[in-house]
Amino acid sequence: MDLMEYKAKELFGQYGLPIGEQVVVRDLQQLPQAKELRFPLMVKAQVPVGGRGKAGGIQPAVNEQELEQHAARILGMDIKGHTVKTLLLTRLVDIDSEWYLSILLDRDSKRPVIIFSSQGGMDIEDVARRNPRAISRLMIRSDIGLRKYGAQYLLNKQGIDSAYLPAFWELLQKLYRLFCAYDCTLCEINPVGVLAGGKLAAVDAKVSIDDSALYRHADILAFRDEMENDANVLEARKFNFLYIPCDARGSIAVISNGSGMIMSCIDLLAKNGLNVKAALDLGGGATADRICEAVRIVLSNSDIKALFINIFGGITRCDEVAGGIRRYVEEYDTGKIIVARFEGTNKSQGIEVMDQLGKDYILFADGLYEGVQVLVERRDNP
Repeated sequence: MDLMEYKAKELFGQYGLPIGEQVVVRDLQQLPQAKELRFPLMVKAQVPVGGRGKAGGIQPAVNEQELEQHAARILGMDIKGHTVKTLLLTRLVDIDSEWYLSILLDRDSKRPVIIFSSQGGMDIEDVARRNPRAISRLMIRSDIGLRKYGAQYLLNKQGIDSAYLPAFWELLQKLYRLFCAYDCTLCEINPVGVLAGGKLAAVDAKVSIDDSALYRHADILAFRDEMENDANVLEARKFNFLYIPCDARGSIAVISNGSGMIMSCIDLLAKNGLNVKAALDLGGGATADRICEAVRIVLSNSDIKALFINIFGGITRCDEVAGGIRRYVEEYDTGKIIVARFEGTNKSQGIEVMDQLGKDYILFADGLYEGVQVLVERRDNP
């Protein structure tokens, strides 16, 4: 999960990293809070993607008039498909130079690696392409951890005066503590602002946390829910389902167990001219109760006219899938088309349950292609 800058800096602050003065605002009425800061300020759009500056989402303000103008323009801006609903106002400080520093999880070695460069404030990928020598790497061994000589090595490789070692070593230790404590896959400061007197500041912040570890961090789970506007996504999370909004033009939904199964359904439906509006991943071992809740959540969307359930029954039994559909029909039936295809454990019992429903809009299909074809026929012959 990628955190927005203001949340990343909140974590930075908890671990003593130098983030400077800042205020978070979500509407223009909150701008008077910026009086806590001194001009000049930076007005920064908060979206979970990069490229904010290039899109015009980061602007300097030297007075209240400029602050109001920039805030009014940036709030509501679309940046790579994300609407700006939050602004971070930060105190603009004088910087002598900019460095790049990050700790990321190296998938090949399964270890954290430090990436450091004396050329910060720009895309590190561009720096690496133009001048690979401008990037220094240092692997962190879990049995040894960070060592001060490692920080000295990074400064030496970048030709940076050793006078910066105390401040850099302190910065690096705090960043690594955060990286470990929050199960991060990335902690990035770009740029590290080099200030007068050898002080360092985290001018920008990026933090990515392993999705599999989110259950250990209640504050991040709460933040994730605050960011989400789709009620169905939030409702699905209560049952540990993954609800995925897809094509806004679609009228078909997919429920399956596994991302591969979902993608194959979406692709095949799209090839047959059927756009999928939403998909829901059940995970494994779904009971009839959970199947019923999944169907309820998906079909609560008034734009969805038909549902394709495609389940490979292993841990999830086919009779449980059919039982969940029956329970939905008994408690919530809206008359929408449901096509179910399941394969595996207790398939024959599941088919028997489906046959007993006696609804012409609830159908069993004996295969993925057959299920898609049923939906195509229903579209062409409603």
